[in-house]
Amino acid sequence: MSLDALAFWVLAVVLVVSALAVVLSKNLFHAVLWLALALTGTAGIFLILEAEFLAAVQLLLYAGGIVTIMVFAIVVTERLVGESISQTNRRIVAGALAVAALAGIIVATIWRQPATAAAAAQTGDITRNIGHAVMTRYVLPFELLALLMLAGLMGAIYFARPDD
Repeated sequence: MSLDALAFWVLAVVLVVSALAVVLSKNLFHAVLWLALALTGTAGIFLILEAEFLAAVQLLLYAGGIVTIMVFAIVVTERLVGESISQTNRRIVAGALAVAALAGIIVATIWRQPATAAAAAQTGDITRNIGHAVMTRYVLPFELLALLMLAGLMGAIYFARPDD
């Protein structure tokens, strides 16, 4: 087994365990910490795939920024409500059945596909190609995402402000 394959399987186990812990944790704060581990593991997968830019974005935006905002929201909400927030896992059996069905479909689809050759190597600067695509072909979704994030930030500021 090569080092890349071993690293992939280790990260795959970390991702599956942390994703399950996110869903099954009773404490909302612990669920966010498990989410941070899952997002960091995803950055590790990007590194194995030699997508350094995507790994950096994953760490900075998601594992760093989004998780920090979620922790801040939990702390502010607990301060406003005055009690500890916990999450309940309703319909866990139905969710597990849905996951098993989806996993079965994915495995069956992969099993039916013939093995393909290795992906062609990317030419040129990959980061430049991603930036060019975002600022030309995907500029509208990019700007809509920015507006959505701005609206979320404004909503968080509204709910976090003290009552006067």
